Parts: sequence; C-alpha cells; structure tokens
Amino acid sequence: MKLVNIGFGNLVSADKVVAVVSPESAPIKRMVQEAKERGVLIDATFGRRTKAVIIMDSDNVVLSAILPETVAGRFNGKEEPVPEEEEKHE
Repeated sequence: MKLVNIGFGNLVSADKVVAVVSPESAPIKRMVQEAKERGVLIDATFGRRTKAVIIMDSDNVVLSAILPETVAGRFNGKEEPVPEEEEKHE
C-alpha cells in the first residue's frame, strides 16, 4: 500500500484515490457539502484554505490545503520540498 502526503503530515492511500480536483466549481462545492452532511468529509487543511478535494473510492471526500498539481506530483513520485508553513505544524 502506497501512502501519499497530502500536506501537514496527513497521508492517503494512493490505491483508494479516484480523483484530485480543484474546489472552485459549483458541482465540487455541492459534493463537499453533501459529504459533510453525510459525515464522510475529512478535513486535512489544518484551518487553511482548501486547494484540493480528494475523492476516495470509499465515498469519503478529503480536503487538502495543497494544490491538486502538487498532490498529483506526489502520486507520481515527484516529491517536492515541504513548504515552511507545513513544517511548523508537523
């Protein structure tokens, strides 16, 4: 099982991820709100602005404070240096 860092030391199983999307569109905002109402929303932003929404095959929705492109790069093995603001909270 491969785990991928989604920011602030939080990890998700790469095998379980269906999509990594931007939270800007109305359908994604609705999906996040519905997940919150159903109790399947996982907020891994540490109070920061949500920049990526990760949709899992278990029907969970995970919020991340790092960009979708960065998350995708981490899935592909292109680990980037951890920004200073993340290091302070680990």
